[in-house]
Amino acid sequence: MKIRTSDLTGVIEPYRSEIDLKIKKVIDSGIFIGGEEVQLFEEYFSKYIQSKHTVSTGSGTDALQLALRSLGISKDDFVATVSHTAVATVAAIDMVGANPVFVDIDPATFTIDPVQLEKTVGYYSENPFLNPIKAVIAVHLYGHPAPMIEIMKLAAKYDFVVIEDCSQAHGAEIDGIKCGNFGHVSAFSFYPTKNLGCLGDGGALCTSIDEVAESARLIKEYGWKERYISHVKGINTRLDTMQSAILNVRLKYLDIENEKRIANATRYLSEIKSTLIQLPTIKPGYKHVFHQFVILTPDREKVIEHLDRHGIGSSVLYPKPVHLQPAYQKSDPTEHKELPVSEKICHELLCLPVHPALSEDDVDLIISIINSLKF
Repeated sequence: MKIRTSDLTGVIEPYRSEIDLKIKKVIDSGIFIGGEEVQLFEEYFSKYIQSKHTVSTGSGTDALQLALRSLGISKDDFVATVSHTAVATVAAIDMVGANPVFVDIDPATFTIDPVQLEKTVGYYSENPFLNPIKAVIAVHLYGHPAPMIEIMKLAAKYDFVVIEDCSQAHGAEIDGIKCGNFGHVSAFSFYPTKNLGCLGDGGALCTSIDEVAESARLIKEYGWKERYISHVKGINTRLDTMQSAILNVRLKYLDIENEKRIANATRYLSEIKSTLIQLPTIKPGYKHVFHQFVILTPDREKVIEHLDRHGIGSSVLYPKPVHLQPAYQKSDPTEHKELPVSEKICHELLCLPVHPALSEDDVDLIISIINSLKF
């Protein structure tokens, strides 16, 4: 049987009976939108993240869109973010009519490079023909936090708001503070394969700013303050009751599962000795929760074939940076697209299995097969 890069069935099997009971309870209640399970999840997740407010949504993309709108980002505003990310990050910017401005990444962590960010923000601030950057979406990619301390210093210097895209970083930390607490707003995805996932689509916005939370709750359901009366132009994005119930179970086990991911990754980092690959880096003081274990290799296809022959799955995430994809090639109005790091690593990046359902034998095999690489 092939070792897969994700195995949701295997991950949830230890507490499958709890999920089954929750599902039965929801079905028996007849409440499938809203209700107690949604309220409980928002309460539990706020406590876990240590954020004052959680506003649940239908997806992580919706959470990002809602975050932008709640911060007043709208048509023709400029929003800086990375090109090496899930396209949802950029799609959310487009949804509110704003323009993405792409910034290159740190080659060690794959997250936004604060030096390049300052160059970009400074360019927009000093150019008389351009408006300043109004927002930055910092993506905590693959489970490693973005450099939020540096980003927030730049936000104070250049007066922009910050959204944390935490879709791959549930439980990640910087100096003991959970990701989602550094920016003005954070957005989470609960897609099934995430560290905290439901069994369908789901997302949430977190903030400690009362006005932002109030705006988000208004926009997320048609702009209603009272039913059927829209006070602003809103959307329909709701985390349904069933998914909330499942998340209420899975949240209890998130830290345990993250520790299993970290343990698997720690073994890889200490026991993989092949010189044909580059292992991931963890910045001091950062807690990497290893949504993915990412290696770099110039001979990616050979590595994939070698792993596949031995029954080990691997995956290539984001094979083309967003700024080079047909839909977004002309999105940056300045055509400022010199992103050499983003463009280089997309040809070398490969994800190995690291999920918490892996057995010790699975990890042993993966290490052995990687170390046996010969070209």
